[in-house]
Amino acid sequence: MRRFWVRRPPRAQAGTEQTAPPVSVSDSGDAVATGGGDALSGSRGPSPQTDGGAVRVERSGDAIASAAHAVAISGHVSQVLVSAPPPRQPLHWPVRLGSVPVLASAFQDRSAVRDRIDQARAGHTTVVLAQVLSGGGGVGKTQLAAAYAHQALEDGIDLVVWVDASDIEQVIARYAHAAHVVEAAEHLLGKSAESDAGLFLQWLATTRRPWLLILDDLTDPEAMQKWWPPSSAFGCGRIVATTRRHDAVLSGGGRAVVDIDTYSAEEAEAYLHERLDSAHAAHLMDSQAGELAAALGYLPLALSHAAAYMVNEDVPCADYLHRFNDSTARLDDLLPRAADTEGYGRQVAAALLLSLDVAQASEPVGLAVPVMRLAAVLDPAGHPRSLWASDAVTRYLNTRRTPLLNGVTAAVDPDQVRAALRLLHRYGLLTDHAQAGSRAVRLHALTARAVRECTPDATVPAVVKTAVDSLRELCDEASWFDRETTAVLRTNIDSVDACAGDLLWTVEGHYLLRWTLRSLISAGLATAAVPYGQRLTGLSEQLLGRTHPMTLITRRDLAWASFLARRHKDAFTLLQEDFPHQDARLARERQGPSPAANGRVHAVALLEDTAAVRARLLGPEDPATLECHVNLAVLYWSRGDRSTATALLEQSLVGCQVTFGAHHPYTTSVNDRLSLWREQHKRHWWNRTSSRLHLIRPARTGDSVT
Repeated sequence: MRRFWVRRPPRAQAGTEQTAPPVSVSDSGDAVATGGGDALSGSRGPSPQTDGGAVRVERSGDAIASAAHAVAISGHVSQVLVSAPPPRQPLHWPVRLGSVPVLASAFQDRSAVRDRIDQARAGHTTVVLAQVLSGGGGVGKTQLAAAYAHQALEDGIDLVVWVDASDIEQVIARYAHAAHVVEAAEHLLGKSAESDAGLFLQWLATTRRPWLLILDDLTDPEAMQKWWPPSSAFGCGRIVATTRRHDAVLSGGGRAVVDIDTYSAEEAEAYLHERLDSAHAAHLMDSQAGELAAALGYLPLALSHAAAYMVNEDVPCADYLHRFNDSTARLDDLLPRAADTEGYGRQVAAALLLSLDVAQASEPVGLAVPVMRLAAVLDPAGHPRSLWASDAVTRYLNTRRTPLLNGVTAAVDPDQVRAALRLLHRYGLLTDHAQAGSRAVRLHALTARAVRECTPDATVPAVVKTAVDSLRELCDEASWFDRETTAVLRTNIDSVDACAGDLLWTVEGHYLLRWTLRSLISAGLATAAVPYGQRLTGLSEQLLGRTHPMTLITRRDLAWASFLARRHKDAFTLLQEDFPHQDARLARERQGPSPAANGRVHAVALLEDTAAVRARLLGPEDPATLECHVNLAVLYWSRGDRSTATALLEQSLVGCQVTFGAHHPYTTSVNDRLSLWREQHKRHWWNRTSSRLHLIRPARTGDSVT
């Protein structure tokens, strides 16, 4: 902070005559300040000593200030206070944002495909890579995009941003984060995620710095329409997108669509040769390599699985081809022919199961299959590695591990879980890269689908329950301010929801759906939260009932999201419709006893036990625990224990403020009830006190005493 001023002398004492000389400034020179300095032209003397003093300024010079925090003044100055914010740390270029995938072993440059991409780029600002397989993956789109990203990093491109575009909220979240990193219109940042994302797009269009933006796995072209970066004003930007879609909208806006096919026959054989040679297994190449590549449909995903199987089992191409062909007949149900328009699906599924069978028999024995079944219901784009360190995963693997050869089932510990992930990584069934951050563990969508389809129906509830419990542990630990992590958790919850359907509600998974709704609201994505909340309330009403506590709480969250999205009429309609049910919800514990049936004393005892169990298992700030405490406070109040009820409700209010926020409708409801109780308790105390005072007050003078 920098200050310069002329102090004003103290005013004359009352009754003291003091003549204030006039101050005159004429024809002052120009004042020019640059580079954070200051300049003054004119009078800098004291101001008049009385309120009646005159200041006369004529024809003062120009005041010109340039650069940050510069001050220029021309004329008369009494006092100037200048403050400047502390300087920000300088931004060091180049900048990389997002998790750029690691290039696969024996990565094929695919020069013919890259030539087509570069040709399509000519005359266009955006290149969109669209695959031929409309319902699947595995042709190498992401790897090609990753190659461009790595090349840009090597070339020193100032900004490289990798965005998981499978979910529009993630695109917005990444754009908003990038806006803060590059300081795009810094004084306008922070209003909302969508506003910040828009500022980043404007920055891309006007910056002179070279940049590359990768939009990986775009699944909703319509939703993406308003979030395509505009053309670069200085021709220094490039956009590469990967998608499974073939919609006409992708070719709009000056974008060119390039179809990415499988390997050519030469590329497939070259991949097998390089992959086996890099693993010191060149002796496994034989005359059947070409036929094996053709049987695998030249699909990069299938070739990687086959190579991993051959290396780990020391099996040459001819033997692997024989086993592959023998497995075809019994794998018809793994991937329906209707979902594979190009004729490669069955072969990919067969290669997958061959590798999975071998991994299941490798150390740590018996863990590969249950790990894959759990990973298959999560987001294929990736999930945090810390999920596999959760207690829920350890319990699940201990119950689902297949016995060893001696019939003994060994206990599973976190080290073995980690070893199982690395085993599956080596076989190419999933990827485990710590540098990918919150998406360290990834499973290809086609692989995940095949695993889910071969999971026995009796096993599905345990898998879904484990996914729910492990994600809940991560959600409880996540900070609302960590937008990247919360966005990853939301997509994983969406994936489990899509895989489980109504089963998610059976295993208490609706807590995750409520968490997702609140997360969208907290992230400033109110426009996305409204349709999500509408869907969630509809399911809750259908599965749990209109007046169920879960339904009412969700409707309140939806009302809050509607209010933030400026749909005020919808918000107040929801609150008005639910108003008659609020007292009933607060006075009823969904699993607790009925006071009318069992008596208040018995109900309080049982509800106290329920609250203690929930606090121990779920935590004191879990929504279910808070709701139980509120209901217990209502019972205390109804039986006349007002002080205990008020104290418990005060404690619950603090928990609601932490869990839901101070302005959440449920927190407001508890706060209103507490205020009402305090007022009633105060009146009750005063009535009793005044009655006692009336009984003990002394007789007034003149009153008769009997």
